[in-house]
This record gives sequence, C-alpha cells and structure tokens, in this order.
Amino acid sequence: MAMDVIDYEIKGTEMQFVEVELDPGEAAIGEAGSMMFMDAGIGMDTVFGDGSQQQGGGFFGKLLGAGKRLVTGESLFTTVYTNHAGGKQRIAFAAPYPGKILPMDLRQLGGTLICQKDAFLCAARGVSLGIALQQKISTGFFGGEGFIMQKLEGDGLAFVHAGGTVVRRELQPGQVLLVDTGCVVAYTPNVSFEIQYVGKIKTALFGGEGLFFAKLTGPGTIWLQSLPFSRLASRIFAAAPQTGGGGREEGSMLTGLAGGGLLGGLLGGGDDD
Repeated sequence: MAMDVIDYEIKGTEMQFVEVELDPGEAAIGEAGSMMFMDAGIGMDTVFGDGSQQQGGGFFGKLLGAGKRLVTGESLFTTVYTNHAGGKQRIAFAAPYPGKILPMDLRQLGGTLICQKDAFLCAARGVSLGIALQQKISTGFFGGEGFIMQKLEGDGLAFVHAGGTVVRRELQPGQVLLVDTGCVVAYTPNVSFEIQYVGKIKTALFGGEGLFFAKLTGPGTIWLQSLPFSRLASRIFAAAPQTGGGGREEGSMLTGLAGGGLLGGLLGGGDDD
C-alpha cells in the first residue's frame, strides 16, 4: 500500500502534541485515545488491525494484523483519520504523559524500526504495525519491556513517544551499551538486543536497578528515554496514600466535622423540636 506523505509540526515542551496536515484524500492512523483535535473536514473510521490491510489481504490479513497488536498489549482496532474536504485539514495527536514525541522517517531508517510496545502514537496511512519477538530464551524470560516490542514498517512517517528526556546514540560495529530495560525506546533492526545479568547478588538485590540490563550491540541507531512510564507509575503509587479512603488531611477534616460542633449542632437541633 502506498504511503501518504504528510506534513507535521510538534508543539509544546514537556507535554507535547504533534499537529499533522493532511492534503485532500490523505490519511493518518492513530493509537486509541491519542487524538487531541481535528478540523471538521476529517472523517474517522475505526478499522480492524493497523489500517494498512484495509484495502487488501482479506479478512485473514486484517485478523493477523489485529492479532499482532493484541500481543503487544494494544487495542484490536485502530482509528484512521481521512481528509474528505477539498483543502488542507489538520489533526493533532497528544502525548499520554510528560516526554517527547519523536518523528521517525522510516525511509531514512531502512524501512523498519523496533520500538517499545506502548511507544507508537500515530503515523501516515500505510505504515504497518507488527510485533518483534526477541529470539533468545534469556531475553524472553527476563527481558521485561524488551521481550515483545512493536515493529513499524514502511517508507513513511511514524511518531513515537518517550518519557522524560530522549537521547539518540549511534553505535559503531561491536560497540556495546548497557541500558535499563525500561529506558530503551527504539532501535534499528541491525542492533543486537540481549539481556545481561548485573553480575553481583548484592547489587541485584539492593542496587535498586533490577536484576538485568539490556545489552545493545552496534552497528545501528538507538533511542533512550530518561523516564520510563513504569518508573513514573511506581513512584506515583509509592507516594499515593495507601489507606484507601483518601489522605490523612482529608480524614482529619472529616473527623473534626463529625466530632465537632457542626454535626453536634445538627443533631442537637433535632432534639429541641
């Protein structure tokens, strides 16, 4: 399927969104819940799978595409946004949490990009969303976020989201970089991805960095994030009240109201009648 060529503009700093300009007949595909706003001339169509099979492949092709998305933890359906107007129309897709939106020109990356399973945000129509399963047994057992990843294929533009600050590294042949498994955003398919044990029991148990590293070996390009969503979620959970009934301040206020003059006055007023 031919790729649509789209223009775009990324706006914002920490909570970014990408605004895509569509010519008449052009379309973009977006992850469920990522759309921010769109012009009235754009039509929405929910399709089975990733949208790249909608004009061919039959039901089996659509089922296969949807199954790949289900394995990566995404929805079975994707929304296609098509410009039905006579002029240019714009649509925006927002990042789900603080970080950066990265434009990936698949043509310049050799046609394929491997990224973490929740990184995909939107793309030009025609980009195929598949899965990349790591082949080594150790990676399968201990890879965490790095075991099942998304594979973006095509020659158009795709946009992925990463948490915190993003760094791009060019690895030379044989160059090795050890990374926390959650900090790997994406890499080109010629990069070797393996899992390596931290090496010391004391470090593994008390170091706070987990039992394993992602071992990335060049040549190729990798993108790393400083704030994986799993790390952000764990910090929020750790700081949240664990009583299940709100914070201590809320409980103190409610206790004061219940045991103080307000509730007593109401009850006492009923006795005087």
